[in-house]
Amino acid sequence: MQAEKEGTVILFQGDSITDGQRSKDPAQAWDLNHVTGHSYVYLIHADLGSRYPEKHLQFINKGISGSRIVDIYARLESDVINEQPDMVSFLLGINDCHFQLHNQSGASPAKFEKLYRMMIEEIGEKLPRTHIILCEPFLLPVGRVAEALSEWMELLLPFQAAVRRIAEEYRLTFVPLQQRFDELCQVREASYWIWDGIHPTVNGHAIIAQEWLKAVGKRIDAL
Repeated sequence: MQAEKEGTVILFQGDSITDGQRSKDPAQAWDLNHVTGHSYVYLIHADLGSRYPEKHLQFINKGISGSRIVDIYARLESDVINEQPDMVSFLLGINDCHFQLHNQSGASPAKFEKLYRMMIEEIGEKLPRTHIILCEPFLLPVGRVAEALSEWMELLLPFQAAVRRIAEEYRLTFVPLQQRFDELCQVREASYWIWDGIHPTVNGHAIIAQEWLKAVGKRIDAL
């Protein structure tokens, strides 16, 4: 059961895109300028925290660079369940593409979807009042991604479809990202948004934050 607490806890989970080189040393937890990292999580925290100080929002970043879905599932109890968040946001999938392409140590699309569903069901069972947000994995044709774009997309497309399907079936909040990045490439080159095809620039992180707030904002407003 979720304990009563003041304010709303919003937890973010994912890989390096979420991590943002956040400080992970418990001894440095006092340094509030570094515990959140410098990803889209930081921008969401800054936006909502400054707009709604009276709501006592708390933000937790649990993203770890290099994480695949199997790693995130393994940490579900410690990183998510034990924190008892009111909202938990996931952005994952691109590392499974990367590792699957390079040494077959990522998840296949079928395994990716199976593990994702297991996570959602465990959260629903243990934290029934927690609202879940699923962000769409994405990429753009830059650098090594552009050099093997068809191979990347062959894996990523079913991952993207699985995330959308899971969100729809479990009635979760879905944050679409790929189409928005594709549209923005008509304004500026792909590397302006995602410098290596995978990791967003500051501008790209701002887009993720904007799309996240667009999808989740009304729920925050109503708290």
